[in-house]
Amino acid sequence: MLADTGHGVVQWLGGRQPHYPPQRIVSLVPSLTELLADLGLEQNVVGITKFCERPAQWRRVKTIVGGTKAIKIDRILALHPDLVLANKEENIKEQITELAAHVPVLLTDIHTADDALKMIRAIAESTRSVERGHHLVATIEADLKALRYLSPIRAAYLIWHNPIMAAGSDTFISNMMQHAGFVNVFEKRNRYPQLSAQQLTEANPDWLLLASEPFPFSQKHVPFYQELLPASRIVLVDGQMFSWYGSRMQHFATYVRHLRSLN
Repeated sequence: MLADTGHGVVQWLGGRQPHYPPQRIVSLVPSLTELLADLGLEQNVVGITKFCERPAQWRRVKTIVGGTKAIKIDRILALHPDLVLANKEENIKEQITELAAHVPVLLTDIHTADDALKMIRAIAESTRSVERGHHLVATIEADLKALRYLSPIRAAYLIWHNPIMAAGSDTFISNMMQHAGFVNVFEKRNRYPQLSAQQLTEANPDWLLLASEPFPFSQKHVPFYQELLPASRIVLVDGQMFSWYGSRMQHFATYVRHLRSLN
C-alpha cells in the first residue's frame, strides 16, 4: 500500500517511515544520488547503484547494490538502511515492493520540473537538509523562470536508435524540453513511442536532439539522421541535463543557453 506524504510526487511504501533523520541511506536512482551529495549527505549514504556516476568518487567508497533494474536486495538489507530512495520509472516494481517489506522506501514519481522541485523539498525535509534544499530549489526556480522568453523551436528528442524511440508526452524530458523553448513534435504520443523512419521524417522537426543516454548517441549516428531529415539541425545533447531530476537541474539554464546559441 502506498502512503502519500502530502507532496504528491513522493510516497512511503507500506506506510513505513524512517527514524528522523535517517543515518544510513541507499539510493537506487543516479540523479537522486547526486542530489544527496549536494545536500551534504556523503556520510549518510551507504549504498548506490552501478549507474550512480555522480559524484564519481562515491563509486570507490560506497557499496554498489546492483543496477537500477537489477538491485541486490540481500546486499541492500546487509547495509541496514533506514532510508532507500527509489523511482517508479527507473526501478522495477516487484523488486521495490519486496524491499519495502523490510526497510523504509521513499518512492518518487517525477513527470515535470515542478514535481522535481517538490521532491527535492521532500527529501531535504526528510534528511534534515532543509536549508540546502530550499536554496537549491530557489536557484532552479529562478533559472527556469529566466528561460521563459526563449523563442520556440520545433524539436524531437530521441532516446534510442534501433528501434528509434522518442520522448513523448507525460515525461520529464518533454517537460524540460518545454522549459528550453523546444516544442516537442511528438507531444501527442504517450511516454516513449517507437517510431519508424517514415514517421520521424513526416514529423520534420527543425531540430533533432540525440541524447547521450540511455542510448549513447554520438557523431557516428548523425549522418543516418541527416539523410532522413536533410533540412533539420541534428544536435547531440547531454541526456543528463534533460532527464536527471535533482540537483543537476541547477545547471540546466546555462546548458540550454549554450545549446540554443548553436542556432
